[in-house]
Amino acid sequence: MDFASIMAAEISKKRKPEPASKSSAEPAPKKYMKRSELEAQRRREYEEEQKRLEKERRERAERKRQEEEEERNRREATKAKQKQLAEEKRRRKEEEEAKRLEKEGPLAKEGSDGSDGTNGSESMTETEAIEKLRSMGEPARLFAETHVQRVRRLKRLLAASETKNREATPPLSEEEMVLGPDDILDDKDKVYRQLAAWFALVLSEWDIALESRPAALKASFQGKAAANSMIQAKAYMVPLFRHFKQKDLHEDIYTKVCEIVVEAQARRYVRANDVYLRLSIGNAAWPIGVTMVGIHERSAREKLHEKGLAAHIMSDEVTRKFLQSIKRCLSFCQTRWPPEDPLQLMG
Repeated sequence: MDFASIMAAEISKKRKPEPASKSSAEPAPKKYMKRSELEAQRRREYEEEQKRLEKERRERAERKRQEEEEERNRREATKAKQKQLAEEKRRRKEEEEAKRLEKEGPLAKEGSDGSDGTNGSESMTETEAIEKLRSMGEPARLFAETHVQRVRRLKRLLAASETKNREATPPLSEEEMVLGPDDILDDKDKVYRQLAAWFALVLSEWDIALESRPAALKASFQGKAAANSMIQAKAYMVPLFRHFKQKDLHEDIYTKVCEIVVEAQARRYVRANDVYLRLSIGNAAWPIGVTMVGIHERSAREKLHEKGLAAHIMSDEVTRKFLQSIKRCLSFCQTRWPPEDPLQLMG
């Protein structure tokens, strides 16, 4: 063996062999990538993100549904428990009442009605009481009712009927609703009845006029707004009707409202509107701009605080609302009862 072969053998021993798996299994990283490869990679990432979000959305919806179902079951259980407790309470109360009646007996029950009924029942026989109850349309006998209790029931019904008849006032005709200027201060009871009847007539005519419109006009925006305006005016005028019934309207408002009704009944709507403006706005001067800039007063500044000229519509919210409703009634009256003179129409 020569020297060259020996050296070659030694060099081959010292040289490390390259791993075969690296060259065969893992490809070398690319220095450049195609745009299509980048787009495909971006699309895969986007689809994975959407799948993750959809999964989270389904989990949240499922969790919310379970919570709502649990809450609904809890409410139903609470309602059932409350109903059961109320039923038990009612049954227990009935049992206690039955025990008390059994313990006291029928004599104690009759005595608990009071001794006043015995004196009243002596002057009225059972036949008379039954006849009066039947004439009133009431049952002649109730279960376990004695003669004393029947007479007391009849007296209660008679007292209620008298109160109702006393409070109920017969309806006035349109001729009787006409206000007389002399009655405004002389006969206030009559005027209050006329005012209540006239405003009730205006509201009823307003309601009839709205109901007689075509269905298409009722369903339109303008038709619904008109109906809402009438309903609101009727609700706002409830305190005014209460003042009419109690006859305690403020003196200044009473006289102005009477003037408005007198002018409206005469179909002089422009004059009625002028009275309404004097009632709502008043004749007092309104402070506009700077009223005090130095030691000298401006001309006519003392008119800002004159008494008797302030408006009443600003006094409180209830007054403002029913005065506004009176103005709406005037606007309807000039369409329902138009004046003979066109100059008397409000703008």
